[in-house]
Amino acid sequence: MPSDNTVIANKTQLVEFLETGCKPDRSSWRIGSEHEKFIFHRRDNGPLSYAGENGKPGIRDVLQAFVARGWEPVEENGFIIAGLKDGASVTLEPGGQFELSGAPLETIHQTCNETTSHLRMAKEIGEELNIGFLGLGFHPTAKREDIPVMPKARYDIMRAYMPTVGTMGLDMMLRTCTVQVNLDFASEQDMVDKFRISLALQPLATALFANSPLKEGRPNGMRSLRSHVWTDTDPDRCGMLPFVFEEGMGFERWVDHVLDVPMYFVRRDGKYINAAGQSFRDFMKGELPALPGELPTMEDWKDHMTTLFPEVRLKTFLEMRGADGGPWSRLCALPALWVGLLYDEEAQAAALDLTQKWSLEDITTMRDDAPKMGLATEVQGENFQELAKRVLEIADLGLKNRACLSTSGETEQGFLNALWESAESGKTPADRILDDLNGPWGGDVSRIFEAYSY
Repeated sequence: MPSDNTVIANKTQLVEFLETGCKPDRSSWRIGSEHEKFIFHRRDNGPLSYAGENGKPGIRDVLQAFVARGWEPVEENGFIIAGLKDGASVTLEPGGQFELSGAPLETIHQTCNETTSHLRMAKEIGEELNIGFLGLGFHPTAKREDIPVMPKARYDIMRAYMPTVGTMGLDMMLRTCTVQVNLDFASEQDMVDKFRISLALQPLATALFANSPLKEGRPNGMRSLRSHVWTDTDPDRCGMLPFVFEEGMGFERWVDHVLDVPMYFVRRDGKYINAAGQSFRDFMKGELPALPGELPTMEDWKDHMTTLFPEVRLKTFLEMRGADGGPWSRLCALPALWVGLLYDEEAQAAALDLTQKWSLEDITTMRDDAPKMGLATEVQGENFQELAKRVLEIADLGLKNRACLSTSGETEQGFLNALWESAESGKTPADRILDDLNGPWGGDVSRIFEAYSY
């Protein structure tokens, strides 16, 4: 593995860096889960500013409460912006969304225990500060201008650039939350197979986890507004990546794609230098306008890779990015779904066989339809409700074959239960919210803050 200070002299180094992600020994494969949630003041359901105001706590107070419980603080320009503990981190998204990035763990039991421990701590802090943590894909009531911006320099650069390339980039930054899982691969071919399976099935994950039917206090016509927002955020760095399904896909093809995506920034001496719209290829020639004469380091490359936001993203592992933030059970269900499909040979082969029958047009249409139609989306005459059952059977098989048992002797299969409920009923979490809004809540959107907080 090259050091972060290694100067990049040619593209081969970038390909070789991705190759370091190959883990032929399955016993070394790990599961990295991530989830974001909104934080709100219980007295008025409003979002938290960074520093707090009018006697109300701020995001800074939340981070300091985690630090008081053993997390190591991370600062930028004198502002606490994150906490670290035992290989995990708590960080801030642009609008104060609070993210747990979990440690690389071996089983879903461990990842769910980590999530449970984190959310219990969050609830404890919430009681102290009179705040709540809300699991949704899009903020249900706040207007864009209502969301305070966090003091992180990279976000200042992104907020200025986003409106030049799409209409919904600021909504993505300020008003969305997601749940993700990061997974390993054995080889370049295994990476390609996993990439193709997960990219093709990402619209189904969007439907199963759809949990953002409200905007500014009213139904928005979508099951997953969060997913829809990504369709007009930045065409250079988002989307379904058709080349992944083409012959010749591999590490070098991915490197070429990343090199073609315009940059956001370069970090030097702890400061962010605006390089928005500039070319990493020019950087490698010493011709970056923001840093003329300088060559990039491996750390610059790693930073640049984090500024791509496709439905599935490759680093030295694969990130599944298609799901809305949601309730506690779904935070454990997402890693269970993808681990079941991709961490067992028999299940992965079945998933590849299933998805290879779809054309690129099929997959693109699925992506376009899923945010609005949810489980009523169709592919080749089959609706997503029935497809979900077939895919969950494969994932269940994979988890059964893994035979990773909890301390009480249970397999990982039970973590799929929340998804089976949607597949059997045909209702996404978004549908449940709309049912509540039109039923017991009597149209009162504010009820969501109590009903759907952790």
